[in-house]
Amino acid sequence: MSQVLPGDAAPVLDLIGIGFGPSNVAMSIAVREHNARVGGQEPVTAHFFEQQPRFGWHRGMLIDDATMQVSFLKDLVTLRNPTSEFSFLCYLQSKGRLIDFINHKNLFPLRVEFHDYFEWAAEKVDDTVSYGHEVVGVTPVVADDGTTEYLDVTVRSGEGLAVHRARNLVIGSGLRPRMPEGVERGDRVWHNSELLKRVDELEGSSPTRFVVVGAGQSAAENVAYLHRRFPDAEVCAVFSRYGYSPADDSAFANRIFDPEAVDQYFAAPEDVKGRLMDYHGNTNYSVVDIDLIDDLYRQMYREKVLGTERLRFINVSRLVDVKETPDKARATVKSLVTGEETFLDADVVVFATGYGPADPVGLLGEVGDRCLRDDEGRVRVERDYRVATDADLGCGIYLQGGTEHTHGITSSLLSNTAIRVGEILDSLLGRGAKSPSVAGTHSS
Repeated sequence: MSQVLPGDAAPVLDLIGIGFGPSNVAMSIAVREHNARVGGQEPVTAHFFEQQPRFGWHRGMLIDDATMQVSFLKDLVTLRNPTSEFSFLCYLQSKGRLIDFINHKNLFPLRVEFHDYFEWAAEKVDDTVSYGHEVVGVTPVVADDGTTEYLDVTVRSGEGLAVHRARNLVIGSGLRPRMPEGVERGDRVWHNSELLKRVDELEGSSPTRFVVVGAGQSAAENVAYLHRRFPDAEVCAVFSRYGYSPADDSAFANRIFDPEAVDQYFAAPEDVKGRLMDYHGNTNYSVVDIDLIDDLYRQMYREKVLGTERLRFINVSRLVDVKETPDKARATVKSLVTGEETFLDADVVVFATGYGPADPVGLLGEVGDRCLRDDEGRVRVERDYRVATDADLGCGIYLQGGTEHTHGITSSLLSNTAIRVGEILDSLLGRGAKSPSVAGTHSS
């Protein structure tokens, strides 16, 4: 741990952000807009570190015709500040497409367009981020009385290691691709997060079969994309249901994403939280837009009529094993009804098996040991997204993600991003964030 020494004058940031995906881009914007409002009077100093060389958000899933499942009004700012110059509508105006978008009469932009919006917004605050910088350690700065008001954040880049000091952290390091237990990614076994990059590697080859595992939106999009991209290949979709289940995006069900729903979920007893997740999991998990379901079924039926079946749905089944060789991947599919196993030799097996949060305090080292956990070993998080810690840890550690058990279904989704960063900033200001100096760096 670091000790506070007499005369220690290390410059201190009010906030260091770990990761610079959409959530922390929104955080940077909220800080920028706050500082503009206060007009130079005690501005909040913040800097973000992102290990990627540039902004990127699920690039491997930016299929050209895939649309967002969230309204464009739930962008990085609008629900917090409808007049913000960082809104999706301002982005459209800057690109000369505002009128065209309005005439389109559509709440749900293309995913590739929303990614471009994120890049546009990130570029407008790129003075607050260091790309190609990975946070590798966090150390408490302990005062003589045993309290900790600052954290030293060690960052690795091509220039070596540097240490930055902060009063608060906001962790927005995103989700991690999830593979079934015992399955490792390889040349012919992919997670759908890398689909587009890996598909490009097949250019010039003539694949004959793909297997796609999963029953959610990404799985269905992968099936449709591979079927279209490789017109001579068979695409086999494997899932344990009879068919894809439609997402419930009805107006009442969508209230689970409202800011007020976060208050209710946070205050609810544990058994009620469980029931709410059971009731409304079909707004987000393992469900597919009904239009895409209809398109896939229509295509499957058309091929049956024409006798050219390339689209196969292997339902009420699960993939129990996959073995990779240099020229193929052999998938073993087991019927949940009969127990019969079928072998499918494929050029590629794609697992659209979702994402999971990394341990949100896993990189904090001994600081993480001072974060409190509940009876199930999960990090305890306050309503303002601040991790509960021991009494001597006075600095704030805020989470953007990894809070589903405390804040509900929106914790890893875009729906509440604008509201969430506003609440985090309000908490930080309410706890007395100040900026006595410009942040500096200690090289080592």
